[in-house]
Amino acid sequence: MAVPHFRYGIWHGGRDPLEPPFDIREALDEIGDDVLSGESPADALRRLLQRGTDRLRGLDDLRRRVRERQRAARRRGRLDGTLERVKELLEQAVAAERRELFPDPSDAARLAEAELDALPQDPARAVRALSDYQWRSDEAREAYEQIQQLLRQEVLDSQFRGMKQALQQAQGGDSAAMEQVKDMLADLNEMLSADARGEHTQEQFDQFMAKHGQFFPDNPADLDELIDSLARRAAAAQRLMNSLTDEQREELGNLMAGAMSDVGLASELDRLGQQLRSARPDLQWGGRERMRGDRPMGLGDATTALEEIADLDELESLLDQDYAGATLDDVDPELVERALGRQAVDDVAALRRVERELERQGYLTREEGRLQLSPRAVRRLGATALRRIFSQLDAAGRGDHDVADAGAAGEPTGASRQWQYGDEQPLDVVRTVRNAVLRQSGTAIADRTVDDRTVGDRTGSARTDDNPTGERTGHGRRGIKLAVDDFEVIETERRTSAAVAVLVDLSYSMALRGAWGAAKSTALALHSLVTTRYPQDAIEVIGFSDYARVIRPTELASMSWDMRQGTNLQHALMLASRHLAKHPDAEPVVLVVTDGEPTAHLTPSGQAEFCWPPLPDTIALTHAEVQRITRRGATINVFMLADEPGLVHFVDQMVERNGGRVFSPSPERLGEYVVHDYLRARRGRRRH
Repeated sequence: MAVPHFRYGIWHGGRDPLEPPFDIREALDEIGDDVLSGESPADALRRLLQRGTDRLRGLDDLRRRVRERQRAARRRGRLDGTLERVKELLEQAVAAERRELFPDPSDAARLAEAELDALPQDPARAVRALSDYQWRSDEAREAYEQIQQLLRQEVLDSQFRGMKQALQQAQGGDSAAMEQVKDMLADLNEMLSADARGEHTQEQFDQFMAKHGQFFPDNPADLDELIDSLARRAAAAQRLMNSLTDEQREELGNLMAGAMSDVGLASELDRLGQQLRSARPDLQWGGRERMRGDRPMGLGDATTALEEIADLDELESLLDQDYAGATLDDVDPELVERALGRQAVDDVAALRRVERELERQGYLTREEGRLQLSPRAVRRLGATALRRIFSQLDAAGRGDHDVADAGAAGEPTGASRQWQYGDEQPLDVVRTVRNAVLRQSGTAIADRTVDDRTVGDRTGSARTDDNPTGERTGHGRRGIKLAVDDFEVIETERRTSAAVAVLVDLSYSMALRGAWGAAKSTALALHSLVTTRYPQDAIEVIGFSDYARVIRPTELASMSWDMRQGTNLQHALMLASRHLAKHPDAEPVVLVVTDGEPTAHLTPSGQAEFCWPPLPDTIALTHAEVQRITRRGATINVFMLADEPGLVHFVDQMVERNGGRVFSPSPERLGEYVVHDYLRARRGRRRH
């Protein structure tokens, strides 16, 4: 005997092979609640992901946090802080210069004052006019230089996050820092151009980061990540300019252009903006934002606020999942982490796992892009609906529905008999093997009593394809050869079976009255009861509106009401009659769930004709189908979900012809009435 060999190694991550299966029963039951209430599987899954579960935060909670962050970002301040600060520094410089000139009686001082008096009201033109002015006041000169430095830092910070701090910490002063920025912009533009031509390599990016990495604190891993970061910030900067008034936009634009031109950066920045827009045209480059704060923000801080708002807006749209083909795979974990933190990423991952496990474990399937419940899920929903219905029934009303072993052949009597050709009864294995042992062992063994345990031990070497003659095997035991005469079958009593047709109204009025969910849940529960507890019964669910059609259980769980006019009970009874004809030996039972009198019928051409009030032909043809089913011996029990006079009158006439029963339950108790009536009929058949 070969000894098995095992190899052990390091687990490199991924799904833990020893991890127990992910428990999605709670999620499936919650989806089932919504499906049984009338929603489609896709809508039910979406609602589950939105509201979450007792142990899992849903998308609604995440969206609430996103909206809170949006409100906080919009209250952060005003967008014109840089323009306001330039005006303050300009007024400070002019006032300090006037104080310096006032004591001087010279004509040069008067000419300087006249030059200050002639400054334009526009801050940008005033700053430009003072570019060649010979300042006498050190305080004024310093204030003016702060304007230039502020504009350069704010403009660069609006394009590169954290640039202001990098420039403030730069060695060698402002001029040296500007030279480093100029080199970085030139290299960056060249790298973007090479990428557009398809010539960029990762090695070039690594060299770029080694040289200019101090300007990119986010430390991007590749060019795509860098482009994405720069493009999102550039788009936010463009929206900032769009959000200013026309006057503010013109003043700030001129100030920025002048400041960048002075250090030779204007053309490189303009080229960068064009390349970023070309690389990421899908970003929100247009639009305006309305900020509600009172604190003035600099250009860089305002851009950061608008960039954050754009991320939050995008995340809110993704979390809403209100678009065709939406899945949680669309939600970018990096976007979630930037906006809400690491815990939110874990929450989304848990929801995504629920979504995936429902499909992986075979409860949900996608057919032609549509989410559908699998037969396995439908069976569970039917069982859930059935449990809820039985929980409403009292103990006496439950009857004997809990049949542990229901075979198609009938109830075992405890006796057995020799097998005959055509028998459907189950094989009695113990007596069959016993007959073979007695026959082969001779009369000496025939007098002995062979108990079941001994027979069980001796059957271990029964005749197989490898030992067709019953020769002694390698284990020292003689094989047993079975003959036709050895076979015995278990005697059973034939159980009464039924052919059940459940006719469910699919018309729009069922949804308006809030009865559609109860009708669907009832049909699923009854189907589950029949197929699992009474498999000898044949059940068929038939839905009807303007036309009628047979509905599979998987289709029933996923379907909604019809938006068509008409209650074509005639067509539904025709289909029910065909179902009963397929089972001539079964007791026929027809259950009708409706909230309206017949308003449609089939014409001789097979087309549905609708009319309200109902045509006499509609009523007459429907009664004709009732009469035809009655001649088959079928009982029609009607469950009325409305008490309209026309419906009551029609049902009274139908009962007179058929002799069935009429119930008027509320939608909440429909399942209880239908299942109880079915069990009552079964008990009646058993006593009969």
